[in-house]
Amino acid sequence: MSKSRRAGLLAAVCTMGLLAGFAAPVSAETLGDAIALAYQTNPTLQGQRASQRALDESVVQARTGYRPTVDADASATWRDTDATGTVASSGAGLSVSQPLYTGGRVSSQVSAAQADVLTGREGLRSVEAQVLQTVVTAYVDVRRDQERLRIANENVAVLQRQLDESRARFEVGEITRTDVAQAEARLAGAKAGLSTAQAQLAISRASYAAVVGQNPGDLATEPTLEPVLPKTVEEAFTAAEQANPQILAAEYTEQASRARVAAARAARRPTVGASASIGWDASDGGIGGGGQFEDYDQSISGGVTLRVPIFTGGLTSSQIRASQERNNADRIGIEEARRDVLRTVSSAWNGLVGSRANLLSNEEQVRATRIAFEGVRQEAQVGLRTTLDVLNAEQELRNAELALVNARRDEYVAAAILLSAMGKLEAKYLTPEVAQYDPVANANRIKTSFGWVPWEPVVEAIDRVGAPAIGPAPADVPVVTPK
Repeated sequence: MSKSRRAGLLAAVCTMGLLAGFAAPVSAETLGDAIALAYQTNPTLQGQRASQRALDESVVQARTGYRPTVDADASATWRDTDATGTVASSGAGLSVSQPLYTGGRVSSQVSAAQADVLTGREGLRSVEAQVLQTVVTAYVDVRRDQERLRIANENVAVLQRQLDESRARFEVGEITRTDVAQAEARLAGAKAGLSTAQAQLAISRASYAAVVGQNPGDLATEPTLEPVLPKTVEEAFTAAEQANPQILAAEYTEQASRARVAAARAARRPTVGASASIGWDASDGGIGGGGQFEDYDQSISGGVTLRVPIFTGGLTSSQIRASQERNNADRIGIEEARRDVLRTVSSAWNGLVGSRANLLSNEEQVRATRIAFEGVRQEAQVGLRTTLDVLNAEQELRNAELALVNARRDEYVAAAILLSAMGKLEAKYLTPEVAQYDPVANANRIKTSFGWVPWEPVVEAIDRVGAPAIGPAPADVPVVTPK
C-alpha cells in the first residue's frame, strides 16, 4: 500500500465529523459515484476478475488436445576406449504429432471447461453483488452517522440552553437546586452521546474508505431503489430463479460434471493420431577413423497410430462411476441452491416489508413527539410543567429522531439485500452510465491466441463424431415457494 493511500485511510479513522487533514482527490458525492469508483478499483472485485481471466485459460488448455505438438532434440556423445580409440556420434531430430480422433475425450473436456468458465462468471457476479451491497451499506452508514452526529450536537446545544435557563431561574428562586442538577446530568449524558456519535462516524468513514477507495465527502441523499424493486414477492421469486448467480452457478457446475461423465466414458473408445519426424545422425572415430565427422544421414518417417483400450484393470469403469456420482451430487446441488435462494429472498422480502412499516411508525413518532415537546416547553414557561418534564420530552424527541434515522438506513439496506438475493444488485442496473466490465471479451481474445491452428475446427468436428453424448440437463423439481 502506498504512503498516500495509507494516509487516506488513516484520515478516515482519525477524522471526527467531516473530512479534516487529509483530502482525497475527488469525493464521491452521490451513491452512484461511490458505486462507480468501487466498481473500477475495489481490490476484492479486481482480484475476482483476475481469477476469472485465469479460469478462461482452462478452455484454451482443453482445446490443445486438438492441436499438434512439435518437439526437437539434439545429442552429441564421445567415448574413448583402449580398444577403439575415440568414438564420436551426434544427431538431431524434429517430430510432429497430431491427434485426429480421441473418442470424444477432448471435446467433452472442452465442454466441461466452458461450463466451468460460465460458473466462474456467476461467481464474479456474486462477488460484485457482495461488494456493491457493502458499498451501499457503507454509504448509508456514513449518512446515518452524520445525521446522528447532527442530532447529538443539537441535543447538546438545547440542553446547554436549558441548563442556562435553569440556572437563571434558580437565581431568582423560581426552581430548586434539584432542577439545575437534573439539567446538568442530562447535559453531561448528551456530551457523552456526542463523543460516541463522533467515534461511530469515524468508524463508518473508515469502512467507506476501505470499500470505495477514498474518504467520503458531503454525501448526497441516496436515490430511491423503487424502480428496480419487485412489486410482489412472487415477482421477486421469479427474478431470483432466473438471475440469481448461486442458482445459475449450480446449474453450470452440473453441466460441467455431465461433460466429465462423457469424457470418462470416452476413455473406452479408440484414439487415432498421426505423427511424422525427420532426423540427422552421424558418427565418426574409432580405429581407422579420421577424427572428423562423416556426412549426416537423414531419415524421414511418418505414420498413423490407432490405439484401442482393451483392459485397464477396472480403472476406466471406476472413473466413470465416480464421475456419475459427482454429477448426481451436482444435480442435487441445483435444488439445494434453489431452496436456499428462495429462503434468502423470502427473508429479504419480509425484512424490507418490516423495515418499511418501522419507518412509517418512526415518522409518525417523530411528528407526535415534536408536538409534545413544544407543548411541554411552553407549559413549563408558565409553571404548568417541571424542568424534569421538559428534559424528558426533549429526550423522547431525540430518541425518536435517532430511531427514524436508523429506520431509514435499515429500509435502504433491506432493499439492497433483496436486490442482491434476486441477482439484480449489479452496476449495470445501478450505474448504467459507467463502462461495464465484460468477462466475455477476454475469453474471445484468447480463443485464437498463440497456438491456434487453422485445421482445429476440422479436428474438433471429427472428434465429436460418435463421441459419448453429454446427457440432458436435469428436469426442474417443483418447489413450493415460501409465503
